[in-house]
Amino acid sequence: MTLDKAKILEKCNGISKNTLMETLNIEYVDAGEDFLVARMPVNSKVHQPMGLLHGGASVALAESVGSTASHFFINSDLQEVRGIEISANHLKSIREGYVYGTAKLIHKGRTIHLWEIKITNEAGDLISLCKLSNIVLDKKPQIK
Repeated sequence: MTLDKAKILEKCNGISKNTLMETLNIEYVDAGEDFLVARMPVNSKVHQPMGLLHGGASVALAESVGSTASHFFINSDLQEVRGIEISANHLKSIREGYVYGTAKLIHKGRTIHLWEIKITNEAGDLISLCKLSNIVLDKKPQIK
């Protein structure tokens, strides 16, 4: 795969329009041969009642970046990706700033992709550690 980081990030950010990613202000900021990074601002939109980052928002960031990363390895004209399992361990809290989700490929099979997603703060401290399994499915013909 020839990596054109600017084109990858443009495409990733483009498909986020009118989705949860746009609602949460998730922005893809870096890409490599086997990883993708997105960031999300931590503010009242993603807080739980105690004023901390909601664990569900962290999981939404993790699933977004891991599912999008699986698209690097499929033929989008013929296949699609679905998240089938995600787990998260929340290790540290954060009230403001940005969190970064970095998805790194653990296993790339024909039908299953396994990703580790580390959610860190701006200082690089680990906030959450997530694991995501995606399934690659053949697209069904569209009935017109």
